[in-house]
Amino acid sequence: MKIKYINLLLFFTSIAIGGDVSHAAHTHDHSLPLYSIIPFIGILLSIAFIPLISAKFWHNNFGKISAFWALLFIIPFFVFTSFDVAIYEMLHVFLLEYIPFIMLLLSLFVISGGIRLKGTLVGTPLLNTILIFIGTLLASWMGTTGAAMLLVRPLIRANNYRKYKVHTMVFFIFLVANIGGSLTPLGDPPLFLGYLNGVDFFWTTKKLLLPMIYAVSILLIIYFLIDSYFYNKREFKTIKVLAHEKKLGIEGGFNFLLILVVIFSVLISGTWKPNISIPSIFGLHLEFQNILRDVILLLVSIVSWRFTSKIIREKNSFTWFPIVEVSKLFAGIFVTIVPAISILRSGEDGALAFIIKSVNNTNGEPINFMYFWLTGILSSFLDNAPTYLVFFNIAGSGSPENLIISDYLMNYVPDTLLAISLGAVFMGAMTYIGNAPNFMVKSIAEENYIKMPSFFGFLGWSIIILIPVFLFISFIFF
Repeated sequence: MKIKYINLLLFFTSIAIGGDVSHAAHTHDHSLPLYSIIPFIGILLSIAFIPLISAKFWHNNFGKISAFWALLFIIPFFVFTSFDVAIYEMLHVFLLEYIPFIMLLLSLFVISGGIRLKGTLVGTPLLNTILIFIGTLLASWMGTTGAAMLLVRPLIRANNYRKYKVHTMVFFIFLVANIGGSLTPLGDPPLFLGYLNGVDFFWTTKKLLLPMIYAVSILLIIYFLIDSYFYNKREFKTIKVLAHEKKLGIEGGFNFLLILVVIFSVLISGTWKPNISIPSIFGLHLEFQNILRDVILLLVSIVSWRFTSKIIREKNSFTWFPIVEVSKLFAGIFVTIVPAISILRSGEDGALAFIIKSVNNTNGEPINFMYFWLTGILSSFLDNAPTYLVFFNIAGSGSPENLIISDYLMNYVPDTLLAISLGAVFMGAMTYIGNAPNFMVKSIAEENYIKMPSFFGFLGWSIIILIPVFLFISFIFF
């Protein structure tokens, strides 16, 4: 009976989504209909509601649910477009976007799981604030994913004996997994895309430093006050009893060298252009430097797993579940997000033309306030990297013919590029899916018996804490 209903749903959805798709010779060149984003909305609502309705069902079936929504887009897409177009898009998603994404997450997840900060870590408000601050500083230089995976376990361990610790994980996601990655292209994927498109490496360091200082300072002060309230309310006596002396130290330190290898491989893949590619696969070209990067990432994962003591991983409570959960859910997200990005790329010819038109005034001049908020809001629910690139190209459409887009944006409308960059990086913190490490931190925290907020619960934290900060930032700078 269940199979029958699923087949009926697939059939009717195929008609609905496919009805206007047949005109699309290629999703990069033609907009898909607005209702083709139904599967994407479906997977978002599934992530939001199913764990609330039945956590056990979600835990056992999230991979099947993700696959269901992915197929709900893929099947009509293959039926109502040419085979070449459909296979090109799916290969593009998996070979050029999803696999590099998962390889980077996997390597940092495995490597960081082999590093343990040993000794006495007592989760006082001061120590927690310092750990989050250190992670925030590291995020711009080893990536938000690397910094988050490195410090989330020590932070959890430091707060094992505290009753109130959800707020600590929430602010950790805000700062370490997102805002901390503002200063270099290594910090967050949108900035790396800007770097690949000609933005100077240290442009983000110079332009985003002051907004980041404002945001980080405000959020750390808010966090310290909240944590101090809970600590002084009932926990300080317990903490003091546990504060016996054990020297701090690092176990599995050679994994830091592997993190440097990861950073180097990612950086080289964006700067080294040997112009070597494997033969075209349905019009898709795989560049040698990107293949080499993914192979290196896989190898360092194997090296870390093979040569790190299993005892270290056991003490870190290391399991494979977080990376399995993220890989299955984001496989569905990467597929179902295709029509949403396609519609945005269509600009004023697409179904979301009103969004594109709202970022420029009647004279064609950029409205930086709108660039910041629209890039940010869409980055909260879509992949922030392609969202950044969409608005990057929209803002650069006014570039004179003798200037490349990046030079125009950096030198003629730098505040517009600043707005796009800040929106993409800062507002990835708004939801669990806004940036990849958000979901990984959530998963690792839940593995350690921290009851994290639901999808909408986390969004509520973001609205209450982050929106006022972002309004403050936008009024000061835009």
